Amino acid sequence: MSSQPAAVAASTAWIVRLRQVTKTYWRGKEPVKVLTGLDLEVPSGSFEALMGPSGSGKTTLLNLIAGLDRPTEGTVEVVEENLGAMSERGLARWRANTVGFVFQSFNLLPVLTAKQNVELPLLLVKGLNGAERTRRALTALRVVGLEDRADHLPSQLSGGQEQRVAIARAIVNDPKVIIADEPTGDLDRHSADEVLTLMQRLNKELGKTIFMVTHDPAAAERATIIRRLDKGVLVK
Repeated sequence: MSSQPAAVAASTAWIVRLRQVTKTYWRGKEPVKVLTGLDLEVPSGSFEALMGPSGSGKTTLLNLIAGLDRPTEGTVEVVEENLGAMSERGLARWRANTVGFVFQSFNLLPVLTAKQNVELPLLLVKGLNGAERTRRALTALRVVGLEDRADHLPSQLSGGQEQRVAIARAIVNDPKVIIADEPTGDLDRHSADEVLTLMQRLNKELGKTIFMVTHDPAAAERATIIRRLDKGVLVK
């Protein structure tokens, strides 16, 4: 499924734009170029899957879009903000308000309940009292269908439920963009399908822009746009 739905195709608005982005790391004195002159525009409200072999630069690209890293050359703009022009403190505030993260390994704290894990990003939001954090966390858990598991520890949940809690944590701040790095990589097929169906709902019903890295062709087929990265370059 590489075509865009009519709602996305008709819109020319972008929410992520990269222009001539290059990212180079250093291995001792030897430069290692991971991304090379990359141009990318992600339409607002799209659900994109990024595929490619290991070492092709997929995670590096995610980190640049999420403001976790900076390009060596070029510009990265997300929600009309030039990330390269922001201070580290400003970038941290921007991430807290703009981006939701979903990882392969869930990254839930084992000593906290589902509700407490979902509340964690809200601790960075000034002016929220405990009651409001709880209300927002329960709302996010309701969206992912796990409000009845709010007081369960991660060890009392299945893998699919843990990832749904992680998604609730990603959306609790009502982010503009959801960044997902292999969100189904540690799940069985049934649990993976549940998580992907949830992500489709977030995209279609709540209008969340989702940018997902995956090795799984079945997961990529759930997206509205599939892109492929090879040796630091987007290929058609």
